[in-house]
Amino acid sequence: MRMKMPETAKNNPSYTAETLKTPLVSVSQAEVFKNRKRILTNPLPFHNERFEKHGDTFMVHIGPASKVVFTRNAETIKYILQKNHKNYHKSSLQSKDLAKYIGKGILTSNGEFWRTHRRMVQPAFHKKKLEGLLGIMLSAIQTELKEVRPDVERDIFPLMGDLAFQVVAKSLFSAGDIRERMRKLQRITMTNQQMLIKEMRQPYLKWWFHLSGAIRKHINFSKEGQKILDEVIEERVTSEMEKDDLLDMLLQARYVDGTGMSRQQLIDEVLILFTAGFETTANTLSFTLFLIAKHPEIQEKLFQEVGQIDFDKEDLMQAMGKLTFAKQCLEEAMRLYPPAYVIDRVSLAEDTIDGHTFKKNTVWLMSIYELHRHADFWEHPSEFRPERFNAANKKDYSDYYFPFGAGPRMCVGNNFAMYEMMLTVGLLVKKYRLSTSDSEVQINPLVSLKPAKVPVKFSLR
Repeated sequence: MRMKMPETAKNNPSYTAETLKTPLVSVSQAEVFKNRKRILTNPLPFHNERFEKHGDTFMVHIGPASKVVFTRNAETIKYILQKNHKNYHKSSLQSKDLAKYIGKGILTSNGEFWRTHRRMVQPAFHKKKLEGLLGIMLSAIQTELKEVRPDVERDIFPLMGDLAFQVVAKSLFSAGDIRERMRKLQRITMTNQQMLIKEMRQPYLKWWFHLSGAIRKHINFSKEGQKILDEVIEERVTSEMEKDDLLDMLLQARYVDGTGMSRQQLIDEVLILFTAGFETTANTLSFTLFLIAKHPEIQEKLFQEVGQIDFDKEDLMQAMGKLTFAKQCLEEAMRLYPPAYVIDRVSLAEDTIDGHTFKKNTVWLMSIYELHRHADFWEHPSEFRPERFNAANKKDYSDYYFPFGAGPRMCVGNNFAMYEMMLTVGLLVKKYRLSTSDSEVQINPLVSLKPAKVPVKFSLR
């Protein structure tokens, strides 16, 4: 099903005041406060109810003088992320609240600082560079998959979390006995994420979080994590060994004046790669494996594909090209459960969208979760149908499918994540038959969209 767009929007590529104007409803602060407990647990049902009641864009009052605009309007999202991206920065939710825990890097910065460091980091994730990392990635995945216990149904998210974290660790640092230090870093990042979610969903308690020392305690946790990374980086620098891994690429990155990143900046970028990389991948793998377990006919089609591939002997980049249906399964899982389920932006200047004028510093929360399930764009939107992403159909979705974001700030590690996930799904389905006793997976929206519990049983084929 193709995207439905008003004729006025079709005829107006700038998408400004001449577009079709729709009423903009305001949700009161009292209504938000009345629903505070369910919003803290899972805000997605509250969002969906308001979208269904008020339309694809509405405003929420979250304080006496504080408003946030929610949207699942495809044209609005594309306009903000792509067409007029220069007028929109990441909000303080990331540039300040998240940054205080994971540092100032490409995920949490704006403007020229972001552009400079994006240019420095991006070459490390070029497909040619990733080709050299596929062997490291495969080895790390195979090591972690030894923890699979056949014929026992278990929550697979912890396993996928360990796998994704170790893949990032090995790809960054390659050789070295760093497993225990990485586990500690993993615990720190998860603990700080829980604190950040409290701050984001209970802004009216921010004074208490400061007064009670909770924020200070978690900032100290972050410093422990930075110390771990500093030690690992120092070991690499003093060894004078070249490993051709991601850390080497970051150490060799240069500003225009020929200087490299400061140690603190390097630590911040590495910590961001861990934080942004491991959990979103673990989430998507868990959702995908659950959906495959639920659909035996899809699993059988996938097995026919992966059964023809010898991952230990074939050229791994060529193997990636053969995993077309595995990729479609992952893409469909990310449609249903997008890792970045909400994307935030704040306007730098006044702007007019859908006939409404929005002041400078307007905060936007764009619901990718709602967009990916919008009945205007997807046939049977709640169903798992990987074939909708085959080559013949895929071009239809570019205007309303954003699993890795869109525009200049699209996730820098999207190819890294896809290769890792394709390898993991391929190795598991080739060796095991997946099943589950649950009909639906429970979700836990944190900084990224996380499953609460994913019961899957692996039976040897």
